[in-house]
Amino acid sequence: MADDALIHNPKGGMPRLLEIMRRLRDPDTGCPWDIEQDFSTIAPYTIEEAYEVADAIDREAWDELKGELGDLLFQSVFHAQMASEKGLFDFNDVADTMSDKMVARHPHVFGDESRDKSADQQTRDWETIKAAERAGKAQKGTLDGVAIGLPALLRALKLQKRAARVGFDWPDTSHVIDKIVEEAKELEEARDTLTETEIAEEFGDLLFVMVNLGRHLGLDPESALRATNAKFTRRFEKVEEKLADRGKIPSQSTLEEMDALWDEVKSDEKNRK
Repeated sequence: MADDALIHNPKGGMPRLLEIMRRLRDPDTGCPWDIEQDFSTIAPYTIEEAYEVADAIDREAWDELKGELGDLLFQSVFHAQMASEKGLFDFNDVADTMSDKMVARHPHVFGDESRDKSADQQTRDWETIKAAERAGKAQKGTLDGVAIGLPALLRALKLQKRAARVGFDWPDTSHVIDKIVEEAKELEEARDTLTETEIAEEFGDLLFVMVNLGRHLGLDPESALRATNAKFTRRFEKVEEKLADRGKIPSQSTLEEMDALWDEVKSDEKNRK
C-alpha cells in the first residue's frame, strides 16, 4: 500500500518514477510489453526521445520541453531498471557515476584549480581530462571510444575533431573547399562509370568533407541540417497553401509552377525580415 501511495502521489518526484518503472517490469503484475523489452529494443526509443528534446528546443516549444525531457529521463530509468534486474547497476549508480565524472572534469569548480580561464581553455582542459580517462580504459587509438551508434553526421564530426587534435587537419577552410570541389567532381564521374556501391562511397566522401567544412566554420552540421529541414518543410507547406488557393494539390501541378511558387515564398520571407 505504501508503494501505491507513492505511485499516486503527484509530488512523488524521482522515487515515484523509479517505483513506477519497477512495477511496470514486475514479472507477475507488470505490463506485458514492458516486461518483454531489453536494452536493444529500448535503444531506438532512447535515440528518438533525444531527438524530440532537440526538436522542442529548436522550435522554442518550451511548454513541450518539460514533457520531452521527462520522456528522455524515462529512457534512462528504463535502462537502469533492466540493468538492476541483471545485477549490473541501478539508477543511483548511474547518477553517482555522472556526479563523479562532473566533479573530476571540473577541478576549477570543485577542486583547487583557478577559475580564471577562458571557455576555450576550459574546452582544451576538458579534452585533456577525457583523453586521460580513455587511456585509463585502455583506449589507445586516437579514434577509440567514438560510438559507432551515433548519427552519421555527428560521428563524422567527432572523428574529425579527434583527428584534428593530433594534427591531422587542413590549416584553413580554403583547403576544405578545394577538397569539396574535388569530391564533387569524383562523384559526377562515378555517376556515369561506376557501380552503385562505388557511387555511394563517393557520395559519402562528399558528405564527410562537407561536415569538415562545417567544423572549420564553427558550425554543427546536425543542427544546420535540422534547420534546413525545417526551412524546407515551412516553405513547401506554403507552396501547398498557394496551390490550394488555386484549387490544386501538388500532384496536379507542374514542376515549373511549384518552382515559381517556391520563389514567391522565398521572396515573401525575405521581405518580412
